Amino acid sequence: MQQPVENFKSLHVPEIDPYYYASTEILSVLDKVQKISRKHPVNVLVAGRQGCGKSSLVRQYAATYGLPLATFQVGILSEPGQLFGEYALENGETKYRQFLFPEALQTPNCVIHLEEINRPEHPKALNMLFSLLSDDRQVWLDELGLIKVAEGVVFFATLNEGDEFVGTELLDPALRDRFYVTLMDYLPNEVEKEVLQKKTSIGDESALEIIDAINQLRGNGEFEVEVSTRTTLMIGEMVAAGATIKEALVTSLQTDKSTLESLLLSLHLKDGSKEKEQLEYVVFG
Repeated sequence: MQQPVENFKSLHVPEIDPYYYASTEILSVLDKVQKISRKHPVNVLVAGRQGCGKSSLVRQYAATYGLPLATFQVGILSEPGQLFGEYALENGETKYRQFLFPEALQTPNCVIHLEEINRPEHPKALNMLFSLLSDDRQVWLDELGLIKVAEGVVFFATLNEGDEFVGTELLDPALRDRFYVTLMDYLPNEVEKEVLQKKTSIGDESALEIIDAINQLRGNGEFEVEVSTRTTLMIGEMVAAGATIKEALVTSLQTDKSTLESLLLSLHLKDGSKEKEQLEYVVFG
């Protein structure tokens, strides 16, 4: 499926992750996206749970089809045009410095990833995307002139939605309407276990113990703790480094102390923390 890439300047094709799994439904959608992109640029919105592999899906798409990838953090944007460039002082003279975004837009078959598209510092910062994502596929900037989206460009936007995600906004319906949408969720147990073992090299027994603990936490509505696939891999890496399951959970779960104690009790594990006076301190270094 991979194709040779010629002269993409500062853009590059990512490496394939040999242990990345996606559902056949998602793969079917991406196959259709690739076919549509041969006729004209296309936009895809990837939504789903935190840490379930949305950004990795975009990288894997680019790697699989041998396409250059450019990723842009929407969360840093506070005004329209900020993706394109900025004025800067150079040798005592104010000059306009072009960023990577215009180059990516004008690179044929480029995969452009707009990460956390619903987290800009100011909602109006996304205004210039409307023309780029519409049938018009072009935008005018006084500093750069008319910029047209090149043939075969695929825009991927990823987002986390919900009240628990601080700083996010509901995506403008007019902007959302420009995207095909694909939804992602946690991997099935058997697949997540296989990924865990392949990526961390832990044994079968440890992997089963971790998956069992994660399932109990995910299914416990009392605590409302999201345990992503990313967190599962963090736990696995700690165990591979010699930590106990308890230690790995304590250091990987993002929650407060009281909730953590309750979580460990629900898993029949004692709280791994100690009072300060009970800790032994030694020289580090």
